[in-house]
Amino acid sequence: MVNIVGIRFQNAGKLYFFDPADQWPTPGDYVVVETSRGMELGEVVTGVHEIEEDQLTAPLKPVIRVATAADVQHDRDNRNAERQAYEVCQKKIAEHRLDMKLVSVTYTFDNSKILFYFTANGRVDFRSLVKDLASVFHTRIELRQIGVRDEAKMLGGLGPCGRPICCGTFLGDFQPVSIKMAKEQNLSLNPTKISGICGRLMCCLKFEQDNYEQTRKRMPRISKEIKTPDGTGTVSDLNIIREQVTVRIAKGDAFENKVYALEEIRELNALPDAKPAKPQEQAQPQERERRRPKPVQRVKAEGKENSTETSAKPESEHRKAPDKQTNNASTAQDKPEKPEKKENPVSAAQPQPKTSSWRAALDEAMKSAKGE
Repeated sequence: MVNIVGIRFQNAGKLYFFDPADQWPTPGDYVVVETSRGMELGEVVTGVHEIEEDQLTAPLKPVIRVATAADVQHDRDNRNAERQAYEVCQKKIAEHRLDMKLVSVTYTFDNSKILFYFTANGRVDFRSLVKDLASVFHTRIELRQIGVRDEAKMLGGLGPCGRPICCGTFLGDFQPVSIKMAKEQNLSLNPTKISGICGRLMCCLKFEQDNYEQTRKRMPRISKEIKTPDGTGTVSDLNIIREQVTVRIAKGDAFENKVYALEEIRELNALPDAKPAKPQEQAQPQERERRRPKPVQRVKAEGKENSTETSAKPESEHRKAPDKQTNNASTAQDKPEKPEKKENPVSAAQPQPKTSSWRAALDEAMKSAKGE
């Protein structure tokens, strides 16, 4: 376990974690820490608490000390010096005729560096500007180009809702926002209505999306038939914020749209939070067992042991099969074997065939006629 403390350096800025070391600051205290930009004065947001070592991606830097009254006064002096540095930089930009817009100026706590934040449409060659600023302030100068969302966060302002912009009040990090979120929240796709003062999609679309997704799961789908206190109708519209359902109900030849609370619809239709298993899927194995053919017992020929066989063929085919086998066996026994071929088909031992009587009489008559 490791002790950490959460510190923020700007209003609604990103939260950074440090090692409290021997210090034990409480939320609301100011501490002096060392960062990649140098010494910084930050405000403690989350008190000291323990986390697992596996959750750390890099070693933490320790807290140097809890800020004293002199440290707080020195930070105020730096804020005043930043306003003067802003005016000087504006004049230098105009002298060099650079196409860039200065947004903010920040002094480090130990006055070792001054950071100038600006926006521009493209890349800007500000090398000559850096030389002039270094000759005026006699310290290290750093210029950083930022985007329009970062500009709105630094400058602040009022959003289309009339309240201070979210990124300048409580949003620490920027998250990606897509046009799909505006569609799911039933907002107009007009860019002027869904864009913030920075010209990008409003950040509130992102952190409200989770609530819309969870509420939509508990509501019926559009064009679905449901039961209402006034009869059966079709869902035509959903009001996710108020959790209301607009249903189109037939009244004779005409239709009427009525609005119902989600609880009324859920009680009548018993909309479950989770989908139960379908009864048809549970009954399928039983139906398959019914459709299976019954086993057919088949008796083999005599002289062999009886056995049973399972077959999917009809009984008529099994009854015909033994008859074919017995007929083939009987024909094979009645058919005589072919005699072997011999060189002399007629032998002396075999008796000669007898001549009929009328043939013998005819031969004698012919002989007597020739003798006469």
